[in-house]
Amino acid sequence: MFVYVSGWCLARLSALGAPSLAGLIYVGPGLGIAVSGFAASAMVAHGLHAASAWAVFALLALVLTVFTWPQLRGAVAAPAAASSEHDATPRGTIAAFTLAYGLAGFGYIVTATFLPVIARQALPASIWLDLFWPIFGLGVAVGALLTLKLPVHWDRRHLLMACYGMQALGVWLGAARPTLAGFALGSILIGLPFTAITLFAMQEARRLWPHNASALIGLLTAAYGLGQIAGPPVVVAAAAQRERGRGLCGLAAARRGEPLAGAGDLRGARQGGARLMPSRFARFGAGRSVRTLDGHTVSPGPTHCEHPWP
Repeated sequence: MFVYVSGWCLARLSALGAPSLAGLIYVGPGLGIAVSGFAASAMVAHGLHAASAWAVFALLALVLTVFTWPQLRGAVAAPAAASSEHDATPRGTIAAFTLAYGLAGFGYIVTATFLPVIARQALPASIWLDLFWPIFGLGVAVGALLTLKLPVHWDRRHLLMACYGMQALGVWLGAARPTLAGFALGSILIGLPFTAITLFAMQEARRLWPHNASALIGLLTAAYGLGQIAGPPVVVAAAAQRERGRGLCGLAAARRGEPLAGAGDLRGARQGGARLMPSRFARFGAGRSVRTLDGHTVSPGPTHCEHPWP
């Protein structure tokens, strides 16, 4: 619905001779995300259950639908006769464009959707946890407004690449810098190009297939949805593989009888007269200490089986 309403609005703006106002369409989703974020925080603060909160949002959606439905009318004039350039759009171009749009859905879904959960795990005592989602929504609205300032003749493919890079940087910040500043800046960088990507993709679809844009828009929507669906299972599988690797690493170290301590620390313990416990009594695991029979505690360093990830 989101994409098809966008396509209808773009066509109407073109028919009215105001294609440069297309960015205004996407201010609404950003404001909606921000308002829903603040509303959810207020509901949680007042002890409202999840089922009741969903009912409130469903009622709000119904009211907004009744308000906007009369505006979604009016036939869109058919475009002029197609040129041979548009008719001859290579299938490879369409396939690459569809894949790129699908990967956009795959790349953002976990970080953006589960941003409050990720922040709550990294900053459990912060008072700013409930603000990251509204910050994301405000970034979406601001990004949509900024598209109004972009020249119409700019290549939408280049703009899409810039938006992808910005979102990738925002996703990286959330993972590499799980701090208040990192999550706030990451929310902004993910939000700014969020609906701009949809806008530029719809405009590019209309350029590639001017006579059958709805078909290409539907293909893009399906690819984007598949990317969104694939994102969480892939992350779960990667996390499971990571934990499995850690377990196998510890098992391999135990079978070799290696206490997880750095060589330098072990040498220092031996030089100080400390006698290490037999390996079968050692405690394995990064960040843990090894206690000797003389009562000394040796802090572990890097191990032969230590993973490069945290």
